[in-house]
Amino acid sequence: MNKAETEHPVESGSTFFKGIFIGGLLGAAAALLFAPKPGREMRSDLSDKLTLATDKTKEVAGVVTDKTKTIATTVGEKATDLASTVSAKASDIFTTVSDSKQQIAATLAETGKKLGDSISEVSENVASDVKDASKDVAEEAKNVADEAKASSKEIADEAKDAKDEVKASYKSSY
Repeated sequence: MNKAETEHPVESGSTFFKGIFIGGLLGAAAALLFAPKPGREMRSDLSDKLTLATDKTKEVAGVVTDKTKTIATTVGEKATDLASTVSAKASDIFTTVSDSKQQIAATLAETGKKLGDSISEVSENVASDVKDASKDVAEEAKNVADEAKASSKEIADEAKDAKDEVKASYKSSY
């Protein structure tokens, strides 16, 4: 685009058609003015052509107005339909998201409850196992202690017997 086009952009396609129409009128007027006819006849022809051009312009303007109204009505209806569709879809999406959110919350709550129940059950089982193991260890420790006492008493008795023997043998040697 050149500088003039960027400074003065064409705002619509109708500007182009206006230019063609005005150029056609100027061309027709120039052709009539340079045609070799007498003044009165030329003015009559110009008046007829101007009337014809005015009528044609009014007719085109009426058609353009009708088409513009039709297009505007169609666009308005389409916009209304589109707005209704978008509103319905947005409502559907909101409902779906809301329902999904509730389902997820319910699933999480249920899973949390199940997890809590499982942890509680496992805790009880571990506590029971620890209690049983503690009893077993205590019983085993008591048995070991009893055996140690018995062994200690045996050793003490044997030591006393050995002492007595040593004493007896010492007394008999002197």
